[in-house]
Amino acid sequence: MSNANKKEPKGLSKALKRFYGVGDCGFTLMTNVESYYFSFFLTNLAQFGLGTVSFITTVASAIDACLSWMYGAVLNSIKPKKWGRYRSWLILLPWMVPFLYAFQFLKIGDGPLSVAIIIFAAVLSHVVWNFPYVANVSMIAVAGKTPDDRAQLSSTRATWANFSKVIFSYVGPPLAAVFAGIVSEKNQYAATAFVLSCVMAVLYFAHFKMFDGFEEVEATSAAAQKKDTSKTSGGDLIKALLQNPPLMILMLADLAKWMFNFVCSGVAIYYFTYVAQNPGLLATYILVSNILCVVGSYLAKNVAKKLSTRTTTIFIFFAMAVVLVVANFTYSNVMLVIVLMSVAQFGYGIAYACTPALYADTIIYSQWKNGKNATGWISGLQNVPLKVGVMTRGIIISACLAVAAFDPSIDPAMATEGLKKGICMAFMIIPACALVIAALLLLLGFRITKEKVEQYQEEIAAREQTCA
Repeated sequence: MSNANKKEPKGLSKALKRFYGVGDCGFTLMTNVESYYFSFFLTNLAQFGLGTVSFITTVASAIDACLSWMYGAVLNSIKPKKWGRYRSWLILLPWMVPFLYAFQFLKIGDGPLSVAIIIFAAVLSHVVWNFPYVANVSMIAVAGKTPDDRAQLSSTRATWANFSKVIFSYVGPPLAAVFAGIVSEKNQYAATAFVLSCVMAVLYFAHFKMFDGFEEVEATSAAAQKKDTSKTSGGDLIKALLQNPPLMILMLADLAKWMFNFVCSGVAIYYFTYVAQNPGLLATYILVSNILCVVGSYLAKNVAKKLSTRTTTIFIFFAMAVVLVVANFTYSNVMLVIVLMSVAQFGYGIAYACTPALYADTIIYSQWKNGKNATGWISGLQNVPLKVGVMTRGIIISACLAVAAFDPSIDPAMATEGLKKGICMAFMIIPACALVIAALLLLLGFRITKEKVEQYQEEIAAREQTCA
């Protein structure tokens, strides 16, 4: 029997229920090399000046952000490959990433050429890995036939992705130290990036195998292409966005989730240095908060099944905001702050797990309204708030430190109350305000309920059966 005629499974396999997300675990392990070591490599190993470092990171991140919308558009618009429109990309490109990503951590020569090579490697490696990343997220909507299935996949994926943060704390630094002795200290992060990229490629291949049979391989006959609803034109993509108010609301709300993650992670070192005046507690906070984040991701599917994904996300955003405000009022009680901020990370784990399922609901809504399946395009748009969230991190932290008259030469023991409150503003209050706005946006503007999604799917199925 040909793949084109293969009957799709009715429900999720045990492998998907338990192990979908191992590829995301590998992906996060890989990207953590950049998150933790890229700036250090540029300043301490490549020995670029601060101006050059700022130029490299700004140009690379700006190009990455500008390209973030295109991946889903391309997947939705080009001819599907051998193993399906989305599933194919889990095997086509990941193997190229190790060879490109490693050059991001290599200084070849001096002057403009070395800068150009690093920027080029950073941009190109991100482009290559974003296609399988978007395809991987798109498979949630393809394989998840019900809201509960999609919540299950989103939760399992989030659990594995967040668990990678715990793994990296034990694997990343020792691996870099080993390579420092093998390939030299200057090239240790290039070797680490190469190895963890290979891990990502292998684990994405595991996803490729898990999804076997879940995506129908499109026939190439003229009649089949005429009925094809998954290939979209530029006009179809614009309609899928502009005629989809819930999607635009969700993207704005999703920005708050990423802002919370990136800003709180970036400012934590300042809190423990200048407010707690005990930098050693940062490691404890990272470990505890990441463990609770994993637990939240794991439990998300159970909560969403009882309350619905939409209601769960709204409630969690409000709850996280309350916890952050309480932490701000008790900022001098360091152990209580660790507990409260870790509870907020527990909420982030739930929100991280729920939002892909909400995007999947907007895919169903778009297909019901416009008659075109824009799965890749809409799934790819999840990249936009993520990339904008990365950019807001530097803006918010820099602004709060400037208002608080921060000076790196200040002795932490001499930190003023104004400086402490400015740090807490970035650590707690601004993320709390963003989360409240996000919750209100979802409450008032995201009206796609579980019952409506099921209704949309029934009407889509009836429509397709009539056209068959």
